[in-house]
Formats: sequence, structure tokens, C-alpha cells
Amino acid sequence: MKLVSICSVFAALSESSEKRGDHDSKTVLQMEDYGRFLALLASTLLVGFLSVILSLVWVFHYREGLSWDGSLGEFNWHPVLIITGFVFIQGIAIIVYRLPWTWKCSKLLMKFIHAGLNTIAMILAIVSMVAVFEFHNAKNIPNMYSLHSWIGLAAVIFYSLQLFLGFAVFLLPFAPVHLRVALMPIHVYSGLTIFATVIATALMGITEKLIFALKTPAYSASPPEATLVNCLGLLLVIFGSLILWMASRPHWKRPPAENAKILRPIGATPEGTEVESTMTNSSNADKSDLRGNTEAARKQNIKFDEAGQRSTIRKFNLLWSR
Repeated sequence: MKLVSICSVFAALSESSEKRGDHDSKTVLQMEDYGRFLALLASTLLVGFLSVILSLVWVFHYREGLSWDGSLGEFNWHPVLIITGFVFIQGIAIIVYRLPWTWKCSKLLMKFIHAGLNTIAMILAIVSMVAVFEFHNAKNIPNMYSLHSWIGLAAVIFYSLQLFLGFAVFLLPFAPVHLRVALMPIHVYSGLTIFATVIATALMGITEKLIFALKTPAYSASPPEATLVNCLGLLLVIFGSLILWMASRPHWKRPPAENAKILRPIGATPEGTEVESTMTNSSNADKSDLRGNTEAARKQNIKFDEAGQRSTIRKFNLLWSR
């Protein structure tokens, strides 16, 4: 009975998202440089997929494949899961808000998607660390002695903290609006910093592995395995650069004005609705007014998003108690 009730909650969420999406599709703003965005997105996905594929080719063709028995195959889970989860999936989570066809979806739904992708990335990163620690312990290899291991562990810790604070402040409807507004720039900056740190740590890790593993011929002789892994490193740099570029372009940001129009209460005239006329007549508008109206729309969006989340949780608790 409780399972049916829970399902009804998610069905209600889905129905609400569809209704808001229909309304929003009529007023969605045209993304600037839409063609360039699509080209960069396609390139980013291609480079990310190639990175994952090359990591699998590396461990299956040149190493001992994948296993979970304390052998080298268990260690190989480490690079594969880091590249798949901590690099590729985390990168997609960063830019998911920038996808223009998701602008018609509710902000709450996009928050769940963003949090879900980051949670998957964190789980894969933790499993990869368990694999390398178990392998080291089975082979009596010291742990946590290299710069790669230091920065890698720090990245996982800060990423977990970032995810926890993201849930507590931005997803759950308990944090006050002023706290969300104050922490949002920090949340964005720390997320991009952690992502860049993960890329750098992955480069250190694959280089360290090649130096230790290649003996005859040595890494300095540039055998085929070294060339393959060097190409993998280049792909990781390109992928990270594309993600950071797409995430830092202000004109590709999800427009807050649309959300304010959708979420304004019936019979009310929120301050955020001024954005529409300001953007329509941008040639005659003062830039400072536009920034103020946009900020007002963003705060208004947070307020009503917060109210909607509280209502959803109350419904969920009521149905669960039956």
C-alpha cells in the first residue's frame, strides 16, 4: 500500500513537471549561439565516450582486464571507474542545467537529475578507491604515499562534502532563501574547482601507472601502450576544457526570467516579471536595471521552488504514514 502511495507522489511530480513544461515551452528564450552550443556539446560527449572506451581498451588489451580478487584486475577498476564516473558523469552533471531542451522542465526535476548524476559519480569514485586500497593491501604495497593519492583522496572528500551541502541547502526545502543566494556562487566555484582537480589527478595517476608498469620496453621508449594512454590523457584534458568552457559562458545559462514567470503566484505581481519587458526592449534598457531584475527573478524562483518542495515532502510524509 505504501509502495502505491510513493508511486503516486512521483506520478504527481511528473504530471506537475509536464504542465509547467507545456507553459514554459511557449515562452522559452532562444539560446544565443545555439548552433555553436550543440557543436560543442556533441564534441564533448564524443570525447568523453572515447575516454571511457580507451580506458577499457587499456585495461583489457594491455593489462589484466577486470576482476575483484586482489589481483591486478581489481586495481584496473580504479582508472576505469574514475574516468567513467568521476570525470565523464561528473562533467555531464555540471552542464545538465545548460541543455536548452531542459529549460521547459521544472527546476526541481533538474535539481534531482543534477544531484542524481553527482551521486552516481561519487559512488563510482568510492568503489574505485576501495579497489585500489584492497589491491595494495593484498600485495603489501604502501597506501597514501604519492602526491596522486593525496590529491585524489582530498578530491573525493571535498566532492562528498560538496554533494552533502548541495542536498542540504539547494535540494531540501529547509535552507532560507538568503543562505541559498549567498552560497550559490561558492557552490558553483567549488564544483568547477573539484572537477578540474579530478582531471589533474587522473593525469598524474595514469602517468604514475605507466612509469611503474612499463619495464621492457620502458615508458621512455614510447611503446604502443604508452602512446595509447598518453592519448587518453589528452582526451581527458580536452573533455575537461570543453566542460569548463560550456559551464562558464553566461549566455548559455538557464534563463531565470522564465522560471519567475512560471512560478509567480496567481493574482500576484512578483518583481521578477519585470525581466520579460526588460529583455524584450534590451536596446533601450539600462544594464543595471536588467541585472537587478534578473537577480530579483532568481530570488523569486528560489522562494517558490522552496515552497513547492515543502509541499511535496508534506504529501510524501502523509502518504507514507498511511
